[in-house]
Parts: sequence; C-alpha cells; structure tokens
Amino acid sequence: MSAASSAPLRSNRARSARRRAVLTSAGAAVTALLMAACSSGGTSGGGGDTNFVMGKDGISTAKKGERAAAPDLSGKTVNGGQLDVASFKGKVVVLNVWGSWCAPCRAEAPGLEKVYQSLQTKGVQFVGINTRDTSVQNAVAFEKQMGVTFPSLYDPTGKLMLRFQKGTLNPQAVPSTLVLDRQGRIAARSLAALSEDKLRSMIDPVLAEK
Repeated sequence: MSAASSAPLRSNRARSARRRAVLTSAGAAVTALLMAACSSGGTSGGGGDTNFVMGKDGISTAKKGERAAAPDLSGKTVNGGQLDVASFKGKVVVLNVWGSWCAPCRAEAPGLEKVYQSLQTKGVQFVGINTRDTSVQNAVAFEKQMGVTFPSLYDPTGKLMLRFQKGTLNPQAVPSTLVLDRQGRIAARSLAALSEDKLRSMIDPVLAEK
C-alpha cells in the first residue's frame, strides 16, 4: 500500500478514536448526573456564610430569623391543573422532589402520604415537584400506584429546582424534602429518603411555631 493510500486510513482511524473518546466522556457525564439525581442520602450542610446547620440526623435547619424565602414555584401539575405554592402561605408546606424513576422516592412515598393524611387538617400542605420524568404518564402512574393524593408540580427539566438560590436550603438531589414555614420561608431540608418519624421530626418544630 502506498503512503498516499494509507494516509486516509490513518485519518479515519484518528477520527474514530476521537469519536470514541467523546462518547466515553459523554457517557461518564450522564452516569454522574443520574447518580447525583437519585440519591439515598446527602451530605451537604451549613458552612461558610450560610445560615443553616445540619443535624446528626442529616436534616438541615435554619433559625426563624435567618430563613430564605422559597422562590416562585408555580406551574402545571402532573394532573394537568395549575398550582402556585405561594397560595398556601399561612400553612406549613412540605415540598418533596421526586421522580417515578427514582427507587428511594418509591420507598418513601407511602410514608409521605400517611403523614400528609394525618396533618392536613392541622394546617400542613404537601406539594410534590416531579422532575426529570420525560413522560407525564409515568408520573401519573407512580402516584396512582403509590396512593399519593397531594398535588405535584410537573417539572421535567428541573427548572423549578434551579430557582432556589445557592447557599440556601435548596434541593440538591432526588429525593429532597423541604419544609416551608407559614411565611413561605425554608425552615428545614433533607437530601435523603425519609421515614415517617424523620419527616415528622422536620415538620413538628415548624408547625409548633407561633
């Protein structure tokens, strides 16, 4: 084979190698994103100039006078309605970020519903934020299977999660659970699937506030 004819072969092999490298890198990035997206635990807590602290139970809390307001959380629900979390001011609001594809979300869903049923007459409102479900039908099927009755905003691209300011008690994983006080400020956060007892331990102090 002449030098002239072998040159295109070398060029093709080089292009193929570059394509494989790009695909490998992209695959690694997707894997990292999915691992971060569906976590059974979180380690982020207070530090620097933040105004919150993490307890030994993995739940981060902010003192009453040092809480950040929740951002605009409004839009279409999983069931096709419209919802604005701000309309629940005056109530303690529990926000749960979930996806039908997330195993820890499936594990905690029955407990969330049970606590919701026991507290909704006491001024507590649960709201879900369904994220990264490419089909709303998957989210609807999840709610039906798990017996979830509280409303969920449909946020397939995660734009609602990005509205939370960095350095506050913002959701950083799926699942995440936030408790908002009666003024719509973020009082507590968990970056892990919650048992009923842990969820109540997040809600009860905020509910007891005057």
